[in-house]
Amino acid sequence: MLGVIKNSLFGSVETWPWQILSKGDKGEVSYEERACEGGKFATVEVTDKPVDEALREAMPKVVKYVGGTNDKGIGMGMTVPISFAVFPSADGSLQKKLKVWFRIPSEFQSNPPAPSDDSIKIEDREGITVYSMQFGGYARETDYVARAAQLRTTLEGTATCRSDFYFCTGYDPPMKPYGRRNEIWLVKSNE
Repeated sequence: MLGVIKNSLFGSVETWPWQILSKGDKGEVSYEERACEGGKFATVEVTDKPVDEALREAMPKVVKYVGGTNDKGIGMGMTVPISFAVFPSADGSLQKKLKVWFRIPSEFQSNPPAPSDDSIKIEDREGITVYSMQFGGYARETDYVARAAQLRTTLEGTATCRSDFYFCTGYDPPMKPYGRRNEIWLVKSNE
């Protein structure tokens, strides 16, 4: 666990591979269209809890898995961003459901260690195209909801995005006090 914290603060961190397809600006909103690679992900799903509480439950499980609480006892190192899917209701508020997605580092993609915790699943995910908007600070549920609505409004008439879920992402460890990077990822609809 200490190794994960040390690496995230002082070491190199692998970034989830993506390609920027386009960039856009509208008013005060800047965004990117990205093609994100698929691969194997460690996932944890939490239901029946508000998003902030569910995240506090799910994240330590993923961090422990990455830090060596797995069948091989191997600390894999961090990849960024850590993303979590949220599921909006018709009014834009979020349902009490969250799914954390941690991309397994490239070195372990072909044969990831098995989790010791049964609530962690290893899943294959196809590549996705997203519209991404960056913002700073310690993000909470209200921040993600507001930014998702802002990006969705910005994209009206120019892009079609899925409405059943979107991703909230974070790049920084919780102990980083400033210069924090968060993003909203609206998933491009294939319609």
